[in-house]
Order: sequence, then structure tokens, then C-alpha cells
Amino acid sequence: MEEERSSRRRTGGIRMRDVAERAGVSTMTVSRALSEPAKVSQEMRERVIRAVEEVGYLPNLLARSLSSSRSTTVGLIVPSIDNSIYTQTLKGLSVVLRSRGFQLMIAESGYDPSEEEDLVAAFLTQRVSGLVLHNIEHTDRARALIRQAGVPVVENGNLPPEPLDMAVSYSNREAAKAMTLHLGRLGYRKIAFASLFAHNNDRSRDRIEGYRAALTELGQTPDPRLIVETSRGLASGAEAVVRVVQAVPEVDAFFCAGDVLAVGALFECQKRGWVVPRRIAIASFDDVDLLRHVSPAVTTLRLPRYGIGERTAQMLLGRILDDAEYLRGSVVDLKFEIIQRESA
Repeated sequence: MEEERSSRRRTGGIRMRDVAERAGVSTMTVSRALSEPAKVSQEMRERVIRAVEEVGYLPNLLARSLSSSRSTTVGLIVPSIDNSIYTQTLKGLSVVLRSRGFQLMIAESGYDPSEEEDLVAAFLTQRVSGLVLHNIEHTDRARALIRQAGVPVVENGNLPPEPLDMAVSYSNREAAKAMTLHLGRLGYRKIAFASLFAHNNDRSRDRIEGYRAALTELGQTPDPRLIVETSRGLASGAEAVVRVVQAVPEVDAFFCAGDVLAVGALFECQKRGWVVPRRIAIASFDDVDLLRHVSPAVTTLRLPRYGIGERTAQMLLGRILDDAEYLRGSVVDLKFEIIQRESA
């Protein structure tokens, strides 16, 4: 018998019946534990999963999705997979989804709405149970496809005025405004702002708007020479400092809408022999480890990245498994926190 199983394992022929035999349960119980984990006890599910791993069974997820209205996969579309800010959100999503027997499939849109549209279509073809979109602006066709499919969707990355379905995030506008006001109240008067390009990026546009609103509240007229749109990277942060200083030499604070930009700006200031914050202050978005360990440590905004992923998964599972229709239309604001450090 063991020799026969070894042969089947080599040829991909391990069957659900083999899992049932190893677990000492019926094939129906195995099927339910894998496709509808909420309908079996945690102990039973763990027993089946152990048997799956021991015999090397690979569930036919495609066949299952074709024979039912949904799979156990959730699709996530992010603008860029090389941006570390998504790591904690991914972790929060994955931890909660895995605990209920669901998997996360990730794709990159490259900040291109038409690419997001194609990815939405591809995920829906795979009969995903839900979608997570790290964006709040979508093409008309993407919206139509989602409405037609009827799958639950959570938008992240920003707070939409009218969600496609559900949304979990923080306000980029309010976060940028709060940090700019914080710098103004510390006494800085020529506050520059470096942002990623605003084209096809609602988060960047909202951050610029928040920065401008704060200056107005501080009684200052926003100076376009103090606003730099740039690409991601240390070199871009350094270049942004160069551009601003050439235009406004008396600049005394530099607020960067990204952790890597902020570190690049800090390195450029140190290269020039400027003492931070005596000559110029530095502030950032996102409380990543790097900002704590450079010298001086960088004042920043702590954003609820892990919590966004965790709450997103909880809301999706509520809709998928518990038919929690009351969640439709929900917009959850998880807020932010200013972390004061030595750079300002």
C-alpha cells in the first residue's frame, strides 16, 4: 500500500480518499474542512491539514471553484510589489485569512488603472472569494466587472468619499496636514514637501492637499517652489533637497511623503555638513525601523499598516462566511500617530 502511495505521490495522484484514510474521517469531512473551513471545528480542520501535509495531497482548487460559487482565494492588487510599506498590511491580511483556511494571491498594477482593470478581470475569472484594492480610483469597466461578479471588495490606501463596497485605511490628507501643522507649531516657517508623482496616485494628491491646507491654517501662502514631485528612492530624496534649496535657500524643514525619500534627504543634508535639525528639520511618513536607527532618528507618522490588513481580512471573511451585509458601505478610519524624534 505504501509503495502504491509513493508512486501516486510521484505522479501527482494522491487523492482526497488518501487524506480521509490518514485522518480517520470521511472524504466529505475532508472536502468540507478544505473548502468550507468555517463549517468544521478547529480541531477537525487541523487534523485534516496534518493529513494533507503527511500524504502530500494537492487540492484541485480550480476544479473546486468551477463547481462552486467561490474559491478559498482572496485577490490583492497593489501599485508596486517593491515598496516595503505594504509588508505589514500583507502580513495582517495573511494571518487572518490563513486562520480561516483562505489564501492570498497578490498582483501589481504599476499605478496603472488599465492594468488594475485587467488584473480585476483575471482574479474574477479565477473565482476569487473577495478582492482587496490598494487604490480608490478605478476604471468604469473594473467597477462594472466587480458589480457583476458580486464579490466583496475592500479598498485600502486611502479613505474614499464613496466606497466601491467597503474601505479600511487612514486619511492621507489629514495625516499630511497634521504633520505639517506639527512642524509649523515647532516654529518652522519654510516647510518643503516631497511627494511621489501625483499622476494616477490619489494618495499623493491627498497628501499634497493636506500639506497646502495646513500652511493656509498656519497663515502661510503655499509656495509651489517648496513642493517637489519625484520618484521613489534614496537618490530621489537627495535630489529633492537639492531642487528645493536651489529655489528657496532659506528652507528650514523638509517633510517627505515616504520613508526612503526622508532618509535620502537626511543623507544629502549630512553630505552638505548641515546639522539636522539645527539647519533643517526632516519629517516622514511611515514609522519603519530604518527611521529609528539613522542618526538623528526621524520624526514621522506612524500608520496602522498591520491593522489595515487585519481589519480588511476580518471584514471580507464576515461577508464571505457570515453573510454580514451590514458591513456593505463601511468606511473604517484607523487613524495615525505623530512620532516625535530628534530630526525635528
